[in-house]
Amino acid sequence: MLKLVVLLLLPVLAAPAQVAVLQIQVIEGEGTVHTPGARNSRPLTVQITDETGKPVSGAAVTFHLPEDGPGGIFANALRTDVQTTDGRGRAAIRSFQANRISGPFQIRIVASKEQARAGTVSFQYIGESKGGAAAPASASAKASHQKRWLMLAAVAGGGAIGAAMAGRSGRSTTMTAPAPTVPAFGIGSPAISVGHP
Repeated sequence: MLKLVVLLLLPVLAAPAQVAVLQIQVIEGEGTVHTPGARNSRPLTVQITDETGKPVSGAAVTFHLPEDGPGGIFANALRTDVQTTDGRGRAAIRSFQANRISGPFQIRIVASKEQARAGTVSFQYIGESKGGAAAPASASAKASHQKRWLMLAAVAGGGAIGAAMAGRSGRSTTMTAPAPTVPAFGIGSPAISVGHP
């Protein structure tokens, strides 16, 4: 009878322990500066470990790029890619096509195995292009808004303000407001003129 109880317990004892907690560490590719519009082959590599620091193999690791602004697409032509960790608990994205919008962005990383999940972000950057083509769309809208403001300031007689604002934007623009016209009018007799005779 004792042998039967021991034999029934053996499969339970031999079952692998479930992963309770996952930890993610970016071990390669953090803070990469990408060339606008270029394909980057420097991998973004993460390592997934359990609560004791032991590497977790077979975990699904999802990499997410932003929907708009600086970013790009992965080799699969999507903004999301899924990799599986190897025996060392590592997963990597090996190819990334940057868009032409300069600035910082984050790649969101989520790891999961069984019921355990973890998440982190990797900070990346798309540099400025030499010709200025990588300027964000918002910069051109801001410049257009500033030009409109300067024109309104000049028309309203604020030539000095318009010139000061133009100086702030790094442009040397000279604006002169037209001389105000005051209509001539007379008071009583003899006539007193105010304004242009």
